[in-house]
Amino acid sequence: MSRGEAVALRIDDIDLTNPDTFVPGYPHEAFRLLRAEAPVYWHPERSGRGFWVVTKYDDVKTISLDSKTYSSGRGGTIIREFEGEELEANQAIMLNMDAPRHTRFRRLVNMGFSPRMVNRLESHIRDMARNIIDAVAARGECDFVTDIAAELPLQVIAEMIGVPLEDRHLVFKWSNQMVGFDDPEYQPSADVSKIASMEMFMYANQLALERKDRPRDDLVSALMSAEVDGEKLSEVEFDSFFLLLAVAGNETTRNLISGGMRALFEYPEQRARLAADPSLLPTAVEEMLRWVSPVMYFRRTVTHDTELRGQKLREGDRVTIWYGSANRDEDIFQHADRFEVARTPNEHLAFGLGHHFCLGANLARMEIQIMFEEIFRRLPDIDLAGPVERLRSNFLNGIKRMPVRFTPRRS
Repeated sequence: MSRGEAVALRIDDIDLTNPDTFVPGYPHEAFRLLRAEAPVYWHPERSGRGFWVVTKYDDVKTISLDSKTYSSGRGGTIIREFEGEELEANQAIMLNMDAPRHTRFRRLVNMGFSPRMVNRLESHIRDMARNIIDAVAARGECDFVTDIAAELPLQVIAEMIGVPLEDRHLVFKWSNQMVGFDDPEYQPSADVSKIASMEMFMYANQLALERKDRPRDDLVSALMSAEVDGEKLSEVEFDSFFLLLAVAGNETTRNLISGGMRALFEYPEQRARLAADPSLLPTAVEEMLRWVSPVMYFRRTVTHDTELRGQKLREGDRVTIWYGSANRDEDIFQHADRFEVARTPNEHLAFGLGHHFCLGANLARMEIQIMFEEIFRRLPDIDLAGPVERLRSNFLNGIKRMPVRFTPRRS
């Protein structure tokens, strides 16, 4: 082999348990190989018995829609195995529940995220977006992630939950520490994630005490009065609800806005097309969701022996479904590796499917569209101004920092 010649990737070389695999970018070449040669692949582990990796669109759909065979509640939704008190704490989070328990808990907050309720927030969310742009417009440069992308979902979910605006950066810090568990910047020691969750629980309990005597029109007050099967939420259930809403409500949308902006930087012809025809923004948002796929995978646990694409799955096996791979499946999406702002149809799986379909999908879509409308209107020449720093994670497709520059403008 001549010097400098590329070495072909082999399936045995793929290690999806190593977060370093994802730092240069989503490893699309690896997933392309798996889709072609081993769409239901048994992935070995250095310190574990291994797990299944499912990469094709139709199979991800099948698993998502069959919660009786593929459980979220048995072991949680990340690859790592939990035991004892840790497992119990994880099972108290709605994300890690199966129906009918999941259905009863989801019903408590469903109305707050319905299209009708979200549409009522549109003008208020637009005011927030304009204020966020106002705060950076005169500077001519900023960090896109912390100054723009993170701010809107953070402000919106803080207000919906009942977190005072001045405390939103506490939620930002705790979220980074909890979901960035494989990134040394956010996890300098093994206890940081646990400490962050405990601090968030203490904060949630303090808010709950305040709402007990003086309820407001927010989700904390709603959860304080909520009942499941005739009983009030326990402290653990309330805390877990708060954590899920606070973290999921800001992390994924932040990463989508950041990743969507980066895609527009990388595909200037698509950006020019969007600028020339703003009516394409709704389809562009869907393409950003497909392209970025902010949550890379979720795990399920097999409840009884079954078969998928000729592979025999045993009860207790862990199965990981990879949304970013499903969303690039060549059998479903024409020119799957092209970013196309006018792509239609676009039945991506970025929000999941089935009874775990993202609770905040309506809200996220609105936030993303409004944020890009305001960016294009106020900062039309925004451009990349330095290296992009990615989150070290095999779970979230995240960007930590993305410096940008633009012509300074008055607020």
